[in-house]
Amino acid sequence: MEKIVEQTLLYDFYGELLTSHQQQVYEDVVLNDYSLSEVAEEMGISRQGVFDLIKRCNKLLSDYEDKLHLVKKFLDTKEKAAKIRMLTHEYIQSGNMKLIYEIEEISSEIEDL
Repeated sequence: MEKIVEQTLLYDFYGELLTSHQQQVYEDVVLNDYSLSEVAEEMGISRQGVFDLIKRCNKLLSDYEDKLHLVKKFLDTKEKAAKIRMLTHEYIQSGNMKLIYEIEEISSEIEDL
Protein backbone atom coordinates (compact mmCIF):
# COMPACT_ATOMS: atom_id res chain seq x y z
CA MET A 1 0.00 0.00 0.00
CA GLU A 2 1.29 3.47 -0.81
CA LYS A 3 2.83 5.06 2.31
CA ILE A 4 0.62 8.18 2.41
CA VAL A 5 -2.56 6.13 1.90
CA GLU A 6 -1.48 3.77 4.66
CA GLN A 7 -0.72 6.67 7.02
CA THR A 8 -4.08 8.27 6.23
CA LEU A 9 -6.03 5.07 6.85
CA LEU A 10 -4.20 4.39 10.09
CA TYR A 11 -4.86 7.95 11.23
CA ASP A 12 -8.54 7.72 10.24
CA PHE A 13 -8.99 4.62 12.37
CA TYR A 14 -6.69 5.33 15.32
CA GLY A 15 -5.95 9.06 15.29
CA GLU A 16 -8.32 9.74 18.17
CA LEU A 17 -6.06 7.61 20.36
CA LEU A 18 -3.23 10.14 19.97
CA THR A 19 -2.95 13.19 22.21
CA SER A 20 -4.34 16.46 20.82
CA HIS A 21 -0.76 17.75 20.40
CA GLN A 22 0.23 14.62 18.47
CA GLN A 23 -2.92 14.90 16.34
CA GLN A 24 -2.25 18.52 15.46
CA VAL A 25 1.38 17.95 14.47
CA TYR A 26 0.58 14.72 12.59
CA GLU A 27 -2.26 16.34 10.66
CA ASP A 28 -0.13 19.33 9.72
CA VAL A 29 2.81 17.27 8.47
CA VAL A 30 1.17 14.15 7.03
CA LEU A 31 -2.31 15.26 5.98
CA ASN A 32 -1.77 18.96 5.24
CA ASP A 33 1.74 18.48 3.81
CA TYR A 34 3.38 21.25 5.83
CA SER A 35 7.15 21.09 6.14
CA LEU A 36 8.78 20.03 9.38
CA SER A 37 10.24 23.54 9.67
CA GLU A 38 6.84 25.21 9.25
CA VAL A 39 5.27 23.03 11.95
CA ALA A 40 8.27 23.42 14.25
CA GLU A 41 8.06 27.20 14.04
CA GLU A 42 4.29 27.24 14.55
CA MET A 43 4.42 24.82 17.52
CA GLY A 44 7.54 26.32 19.12
CA ILE A 45 9.53 23.10 18.97
CA SER A 46 12.58 22.01 17.01
CA ARG A 47 12.44 20.52 13.54
CA GLN A 48 13.98 17.34 15.01
CA GLY A 49 11.23 17.31 17.64
CA VAL A 50 8.58 17.36 14.91
CA PHE A 51 10.39 14.59 13.01
CA ASP A 52 10.64 12.43 16.15
CA LEU A 53 6.98 13.02 17.02
CA ILE A 54 5.84 11.96 13.52
CA LYS A 55 8.01 8.86 13.73
CA ARG A 56 6.57 8.01 17.18
CA CYS A 57 3.01 8.57 15.95
CA ASN A 58 3.57 6.31 12.94
CA LYS A 59 4.85 3.60 15.28
CA LEU A 60 1.89 4.01 17.64
CA LEU A 61 -0.62 3.87 14.79
CA SER A 62 1.07 0.79 13.32
CA ASP A 63 1.09 -0.89 16.72
CA TYR A 64 -2.65 -0.27 17.11
CA GLU A 65 -3.23 -1.86 13.69
CA ASP A 66 -1.02 -4.84 14.59
CA LYS A 67 -3.22 -5.47 17.62
CA LEU A 68 -6.70 -4.54 16.35
CA HIS A 69 -6.55 -5.12 12.56
CA LEU A 70 -9.33 -2.60 11.88
CA VAL A 71 -7.78 -1.27 8.67
CA LYS A 72 -7.21 -4.80 7.37
CA LYS A 73 -10.84 -5.73 8.13
CA PHE A 74 -12.04 -2.54 6.46
CA LEU A 75 -10.00 -3.22 3.31
CA ASP A 76 -11.11 -6.87 3.22
CA THR A 77 -14.75 -5.83 3.55
CA LYS A 78 -14.35 -3.18 0.85
CA GLU A 79 -12.81 -5.77 -1.50
CA LYS A 80 -15.60 -8.29 -0.82
CA ALA A 81 -18.28 -5.63 -1.36
CA ALA A 82 -16.74 -4.78 -4.74
CA LYS A 83 -16.79 -8.46 -5.67
CA ILE A 84 -20.44 -8.72 -4.64
CA ARG A 85 -21.27 -5.71 -6.85
CA MET A 86 -19.43 -7.30 -9.78
CA LEU A 87 -21.15 -10.68 -9.31
CA THR A 88 -24.53 -9.00 -8.95
CA HIS A 89 -23.96 -7.14 -12.22
CA GLU A 90 -22.91 -10.41 -13.90
CA TYR A 91 -26.02 -12.14 -12.54
CA ILE A 92 -28.27 -9.39 -13.88
CA GLN A 93 -26.62 -9.74 -17.28
CA SER A 94 -26.58 -13.56 -17.44
CA GLY A 95 -29.23 -14.87 -15.03
CA ASN A 96 -26.73 -17.54 -13.89
CA MET A 97 -27.97 -18.79 -10.50
CA LYS A 98 -24.48 -20.04 -9.52
CA LEU A 99 -23.50 -16.41 -9.08
CA ILE A 100 -26.12 -16.01 -6.35
CA TYR A 101 -24.43 -18.77 -4.36
CA GLU A 102 -21.07 -17.00 -4.71
CA ILE A 103 -22.66 -13.76 -3.53
CA GLU A 104 -24.15 -15.51 -0.48
CA GLU A 105 -20.77 -17.09 0.32
CA ILE A 106 -18.97 -13.75 0.17
CA SER A 107 -21.70 -12.11 2.25
CA SER A 108 -21.27 -14.71 4.99
CA GLU A 109 -17.49 -14.10 4.95
CA ILE A 110 -18.17 -10.41 5.57
CA GLU A 111 -20.44 -11.27 8.48
CA ASP A 112 -17.62 -13.37 9.99
CA LEU A 113 -15.25 -10.38 10.00
